[in-house]
Amino acid sequence: MSQYEVKTLDHPIDAVVEVPGSKSITNRALFMAAMSKSGCELNGLAFSDDSRYFLNCLISLGFVIEVNEVDKYARIEGYGGQIPKISATINVGSAGTGARFLTALLAASDGEYVIEASEQMKKRPMKALFDALIELGAEFDFLEKEGHLPVRVRGAYHGGRTANAEVHIDISESTQFLSALMMIAPVLKEGLTIKITSKKTNGSYIEITKHMMAQFGCHVEHDGNIIRIGKQDKYVADSYQIEPDVSGACYFYAAAALLGGSVTVLNVHGNSMQGDYRFIDLLSKMGCSYVEKAEGICLTGPKDGILHGIDIDMNDFSDQSMTLAAIAPFADSDTYIRNIGHIRLQESDRIKAIVTELRKLGINVEEEEDAIKIHHGLPHAATVDTYDDHRMAMAFALIGLKVDGIVIDNYMCCRKTFENYFDVLEGLY
Repeated sequence: MSQYEVKTLDHPIDAVVEVPGSKSITNRALFMAAMSKSGCELNGLAFSDDSRYFLNCLISLGFVIEVNEVDKYARIEGYGGQIPKISATINVGSAGTGARFLTALLAASDGEYVIEASEQMKKRPMKALFDALIELGAEFDFLEKEGHLPVRVRGAYHGGRTANAEVHIDISESTQFLSALMMIAPVLKEGLTIKITSKKTNGSYIEITKHMMAQFGCHVEHDGNIIRIGKQDKYVADSYQIEPDVSGACYFYAAAALLGGSVTVLNVHGNSMQGDYRFIDLLSKMGCSYVEKAEGICLTGPKDGILHGIDIDMNDFSDQSMTLAAIAPFADSDTYIRNIGHIRLQESDRIKAIVTELRKLGINVEEEEDAIKIHHGLPHAATVDTYDDHRMAMAFALIGLKVDGIVIDNYMCCRKTFENYFDVLEGLY
């Protein structure tokens, strides 16, 4: 595997950086454009392993797609909610959003398909989604392990059947399950009522799904644990602009928090629909400051150079747990990250990964089932394992900006969402 030794920086930074489009918004936009009544142009696309798998799956299903990676553009010809091919094999790779969204889409069809996946994706939970889609009327043959990919799916309309108009879902393991069900509702002939059975009934990514469905002309009624999408709603959009990835921006804001100085991320603004925007507010509570400029949010490190520890519930922006964990040792007090148990079920067991790698770096960490307490202290040199998890690679590279001898193993796993991350990081020097 490839390794990357991070170069330390001994001075404050003054940088303007550009990050890719949002992966989460990109994959939702690809889905909605494919299900629209006619052609839809998408601009600002995030081209990464995940989005390429999604695009290739759509092509395998018969959709006509024009792609220009240089201009971050794609045009997709929609078929009014229909899938051009009634049988096909697709491979979702390690793309969690693609796996959940496309599984739901094929389950809402009249065709029969095989869904293949990477070894990493085969381990990730999907049983709750499968149960809801079976309730919808789909049939699954699990080709390896029950409740996991790969599968053969026969859609709810296969053989002239009719889909049910109500399903139940538990989203305690992933809100992607609910987003997937919401997005297939306009494809269903009778619409869909979704009853949420878990304690958690909403989240930042669900809000993104609702907002984007409205932008594509579909109304979502969300009342407590019940979501209703009417049969009259269909996806319609001639063009759509994708926001920059705030998740990717946060690594560079965290760099300013560590090193001092300022970082502006182009086109990141306060009206972003992405939940990770809350990380910017988190950094301000740790001693940073930020201002919105015409070109984007500019964040400046602590005036006195001292970061403060924080006690924070990160359930709704948990992708930044690793980013906070990477800078927490440099604070003047301990940091407690709460309510993140679900990140054990993502690309890696992220709680275990954080704890293991920080301890390897000499940091005292207390692990709980759904929380981490990180004691402040100076990390020492070590090789960081990434567990083939893009966020571990990107977040823990930040430590190397302050500590000599930090090596990131398998650093190019960042291709999953931000393939030129380390090139942009080097632009800070």
